[in-house]
Formats: sequence, structure tokens, C-alpha cells
Amino acid sequence: MQIQENISLRQYNTFGIGAYAQYFSNFTSVDELLYITSSKKYNPALILGGGSNILLTKDVEGLVLKNGVKGIEKISEDESFIYVRAGAGENWHRFVQYCIAQNWAGLENLSLIPGNVGASPMQNIGAYGVEIKDVFHELTAVHLLDKAIKTFTASDCAFGYRESVFKRKYKGQFVITDVTYKLRKQPVFNTAYGAIQQELEKMKVKELSIQAISQAVINIRSSKLPDPAVIGNAGSFFKNPSIDKLHYTVLKEKFPAMVAYENEDGTMKLAAGWLIEHSGPGTGKSWKGYRAGDAGCHAKQALVLVNYGNATGKEIYDLSEMILQSVEEKFGVLLEREVNII
Repeated sequence: MQIQENISLRQYNTFGIGAYAQYFSNFTSVDELLYITSSKKYNPALILGGGSNILLTKDVEGLVLKNGVKGIEKISEDESFIYVRAGAGENWHRFVQYCIAQNWAGLENLSLIPGNVGASPMQNIGAYGVEIKDVFHELTAVHLLDKAIKTFTASDCAFGYRESVFKRKYKGQFVITDVTYKLRKQPVFNTAYGAIQQELEKMKVKELSIQAISQAVINIRSSKLPDPAVIGNAGSFFKNPSIDKLHYTVLKEKFPAMVAYENEDGTMKLAAGWLIEHSGPGTGKSWKGYRAGDAGCHAKQALVLVNYGNATGKEIYDLSEMILQSVEEKFGVLLEREVNII
């Protein structure tokens, strides 16, 4: 372990923003984490996983810690489920593919989501009808102040739509070191959401399997979303907003093509991408494909903001602010950023 000074974080965030850390270090175990944070000289300011859900708008004062805790282990099983624990520093997609190769079901709809395992419960990541809360068992985390090691159950995490206690109540207080998932021995296929069924038909799949669903999701995501290794981005920048039915009825009459889904509580969830695409800079224009310098809105998916090379975090943030304002002006709907702003 080595504490480095004045380190560029460009390679540690998928937006490719060239902010600097005052101090930087990796850790690969709980013991290393406890050792590094025991020194009062270094104040942990930011914990990095895959860097796939952050926007760095400035340099980071204090210590940036890169979570490198690895390992995948089946810890128990019962008649119906496999319980598998993964280090928070494991790459999420590689972990999903490992589980699929073992025929452990439940994660297939979450294929190709960027980032690491540790972010999955923090964000309650989700895609194509599945969220982490559906397969989550427990996690282990270290409290940065008193160094206590705590186990969190699903109820402890208070999962919501792209939310958990780690984004609100305990923001910046805990470091997640491993996560245990409850995966099915017999799959329950989820193909109703989005274009999965269409993609499976296009693939000419005759016998449904978790492997086929995973590949369908990979195909869909690859066709719509830019590869962060090619164009800097953090995936979906905004959450899909929910509004009451009265507001929805008014909007639907005015915009018949508006995309929406009913929530369990009776509110209507709108497609943020559609709202952004249909409210752009200037009359009749769309944010989709918009570019100002190296900051832009992806040409294939309006929900994704991108760095074409040397955009600053502030330029990306300012673009997101303009998008928020235009959507609110046209639809009376206030979007919320999914990406964490640093």
C-alpha cells in the first residue's frame, strides 16, 4: 500500500474527467482499509469503485480510496437458492457472467451494466424489470469513523428507485467490502420489459435460458449505449421521474406519444429519455445528439450525457442543468440526476 499525491483520476472514472486527487491509494482487503484509514493525517474524501456513476466537477481534497476487494465464493445453498458472496471490487458484468456460467439465475437482466459489485446495492441498480433488491441477501461494510464492521440486510439498506441508505442517510460514512446475493437454482424468466422479447425472436432463440436473456440484454445495451472505453459516459444520467395521474392525464392529452408506465402506488413513471428527446435547445429541436465543445448528449440515447474527449465535469454538469430546465419548462416535470455529483 502506498499513499500517492496529486494523482489524476481520469482513468478511474468512466466519464474520463481529468480531476485530481490530493492523495490516492488502493486497498484490497478490510485489513488494508482499516490500516490506511487509521492515520489521522489522511481524511477519506471519496471511495471509488468502478467510477461508473460519478461526475467529478472539481479536484478532490483529501484521500481518494480505490476499492480493490476481490473474490467470488458460494457460501451456502438450500433447496431453491444459491448464496454467493462477491468482493466489492469485482467488475459487475464479469461477476454476472460468472454466475450465469454456473447456471445461477437472477442477474441475467442486469448484464453489461458498468461498474463494480460494491455499487450495486448502493445504487440499487436495475434494468429490464429487475433491481438488485430482488436478488440481494446482505452486505458487509466498514464504518469510516469508528471502524466497526457491520452487516446490512435488505431492510437495513432501505432500497428505493436507484436509492439506498448509502446515498442518503449514510452517505460517505461506510465502505462496502462485499455483497451476498440470493440466486435461484431454477430460473424465473423476466422477458416482458423493454425489447427483450423482440431481441430473443431476432436471435431465433428456441429454448429460453438465462444465457439467452443475458445475450439479448447485451445486444440491446450495446446497440443503444456508448462504450465508456470509446466515449466517456456514466450510462443513464437521469432517473425516470414519477408524477401523479392527474398531471399525467394532462400531459398525455397534449403529448399522445409520451411514454409512461404505472407504478405500484398508482403514480405514473415517465421515460426521462423521451422527455429529454422532445425538449431541446430552441423551438422544435432535441437534446439528442446535441454537442457543445466536448460535452454532449448521445445521438442514440438522450438519457446519456457524454464526454467526447476533454470536457470538464463542470461542462457536463452545466449541460445537465440546461436539460433539467428545458424539461421542466415544457412538461412541468423536474428530473433528478442518477449520477453522483462530486
